[in-house]
Amino acid sequence: MNQTPKMRVFRWSIFFLGVMVMSLGIALMIRAELGSAPWDVLHIGLQQHLGLTVGTWTVIMGFVLLAASYVMTRILPQAGAWMNMLFVGVFVDLFLLVLETPAGLFGRGLMLTAGILIMGFGIGLYISPRCGAGPRDSVMLAVSEKTGATVARVRIYMEVLVLAAGWLLGGPVFIGTILFSLTIGHVTGYSLVLCTRWMDRWTERGMPLENIN
Repeated sequence: MNQTPKMRVFRWSIFFLGVMVMSLGIALMIRAELGSAPWDVLHIGLQQHLGLTVGTWTVIMGFVLLAASYVMTRILPQAGAWMNMLFVGVFVDLFLLVLETPAGLFGRGLMLTAGILIMGFGIGLYISPRCGAGPRDSVMLAVSEKTGATVARVRIYMEVLVLAAGWLLGGPVFIGTILFSLTIGHVTGYSLVLCTRWMDRWTERGMPLENIN
């Protein structure tokens, strides 16, 4: 069953809202200065050595990942993957312009915690309309398909390699990085279930949507 134009607009609106919320969480973690997520450790390390903004490096690395996904699968990523790549970078830079690091450790800890929770919620929100997987997830799925390794194992290897590269470049690895790694899966899992149920209630009572893969 085809969706109405109104429903398509609704789905894409939720997708962009989720991307914006996720980007806010990323920016909050960075501004807390207590350690960033592995990919942001890499982006910040690249910024420190080569210039450009964190958001710009997010876009560049996203493009590299989508290109790698295409090379492995010969399937062009969905429109949502490209939109994710572009707008996450834009939103992260905008939020970093207006956010400031709190003076005290308590405030920075609250900002870090809020960043993880908001990021996890944003991920669930942007995935729920099923408009396409982001660059990292596209590569993760492609590698899993090519090698036969589980998605979980591929994701762990990816995160470890990226974190190591970012750390070697001088990216911010600290307690927040560990906290993120231990909690983001649980936060995202809960958010995804909640957001998907809500989304399905609004998309003509659970009408099948396109596969995010």
